[in-house]
Amino acid sequence: MKDFAALYAELDASASTADKLQALKQYLARTEAADAAWAVYVLAGGKPRRLVRTALLRELAAEQAGLAPWLFEASYQAVGDLAETIAQVLPLDGQGDEQPLAHWIEQRLLPLRHCTVAQQRLEIVAQWKALDRRGVFIWVKLVGGAFRVGVSRQLVQRALAEHAGLPAGVMAQRMMGYTDADRRPDAQAYAALLAPDAPQVPDGRPYPFFLAQSYAHEDLGSLDQWQIEWKYDGIRAQLVCRDTGIFLWSRGEELLNEAFPDVLAQAQHLPPGTVLDGELLVWRDGRPAAFSELQQRLGRKRPPSALMTRLPAVFLAYDLLEERGIDLRDRALRQRRHRLEAMLEGRPIGVSGRLAPSDMQGLDRQRRQARERGVEGLMLKHLDSRYGIGRTRGAGLWFKWKTQPLVVDGVLIYAQAGHGRRALLYSDYTFGVWNRAPVSAEEAQAVVEAIARREPLPALAGRPLAEQPLQLVAFAKAYSGLTDQEMRQVDAAVSCTTIDKFGPVRSVRPTLVFELAFEGLMRSSRHKSGLALRFPRISRLRTDKPLHEAGTLADLQALLDTPPD
Repeated sequence: MKDFAALYAELDASASTADKLQALKQYLARTEAADAAWAVYVLAGGKPRRLVRTALLRELAAEQAGLAPWLFEASYQAVGDLAETIAQVLPLDGQGDEQPLAHWIEQRLLPLRHCTVAQQRLEIVAQWKALDRRGVFIWVKLVGGAFRVGVSRQLVQRALAEHAGLPAGVMAQRMMGYTDADRRPDAQAYAALLAPDAPQVPDGRPYPFFLAQSYAHEDLGSLDQWQIEWKYDGIRAQLVCRDTGIFLWSRGEELLNEAFPDVLAQAQHLPPGTVLDGELLVWRDGRPAAFSELQQRLGRKRPPSALMTRLPAVFLAYDLLEERGIDLRDRALRQRRHRLEAMLEGRPIGVSGRLAPSDMQGLDRQRRQARERGVEGLMLKHLDSRYGIGRTRGAGLWFKWKTQPLVVDGVLIYAQAGHGRRALLYSDYTFGVWNRAPVSAEEAQAVVEAIARREPLPALAGRPLAEQPLQLVAFAKAYSGLTDQEMRQVDAAVSCTTIDKFGPVRSVRPTLVFELAFEGLMRSSRHKSGLALRFPRISRLRTDKPLHEAGTLADLQALLDTPPD
């Protein structure tokens, strides 16, 4: 544990990619295989299934430190990192346990999942007392799975590849599925990563995904040299058929077999040695359903037949990566596509359709039809492209050309401090829109004054819209999109206009209008506004717009019913 804690501190202290790479390689060179297996797992994004409730960690840390719960929470909000807060407040006097990382995870941490809460309380305190501050910090990170240390999965793969003397592409392939929550890394698995003669794609694991770049109006030349498809709003996945079985993998390297037995049934007649790249969707009435309906299928173990009937899932293929055990990724897309269509003809698994616009104007017109078709935009793939690894142009050109985001103007009504480097800034925001259009600026200002006086909001239910008293209705949260300077400006405004405090949340006097961009919206009974936004983010601070001209629920409803491009 001490050695891994020292590595984490070294990685955290440097902003240099070269320095981080060197630190990783030095750690791998000196560390036992069992420890390296777990280090690679957690640094590459692996997370053991939840071992302990975070609330219990907070409660125990406050008790051991002799702090009132409110004071611990205030400390956490100021620090912005739970592991650092616990490590700083605990009264520790130990020199740190010398047991290796693998021992700590396998013998001490993982068994906590099977303990009662009373047993967890006793065991956690005993484990903390055996560690120094750096060790406690790493302990909480391991339990919470939040290793934000500026090390990407790609950097870990690069370090492993250079340590083993292997090409980076080979290492990327071998690591597919390595961080799956149902797999436990061990010395044998780690040795397979490094071995010069290990199989490129072991077991039923997928290939590394080839990712498209955003289209920035590059010159495409002749459109007949491109495969043009709809960009579906589902889950990118690979369907892997081998002698050992059929496996459905998400791009996030999560095995989805349990949630989608209907998709596995569709693949029963594929020959072993087949790997398809495509999109996982709920498909109804001849078109893809909203992503929110696909979400209802995710994470389900043994989904009931009624749910599968109501939300039928399909795998829509658009590439063939392996055929009868032969890797096709280095062949041109035009060849892979021809083989794909021939293989799936007459089978339950469909192939994504191809569009054939005659010119760029026609291509743009089709992109503008995307939302009404239930898709996100277009995919543009050069027919000579190979299937690469990650987002790189080295293998050929793949572009995604999405529709313009939807936008609405919202009013800042709540703010909360962020985490990490944003811990001392109000950077997480909640926005509201008017329940109806204000009659005048004076009517809107009267609502602002009532909010500042903390007057209770009148009930809206049961009243016709025209007769409802004016008020702001919360409809979205967002935290990205502002520059550092704009965030400081908003932070100062929050500090000056705070009306009330609810733990870390600040209710503010409405003064600021923001333009929010989002990819889509849907009806939702869980939200007060009756609507839920997909991927909301801040596109700009509207210093030019008065409060009474901010958006309304009717504006959002219009986007829901007739979404423009």
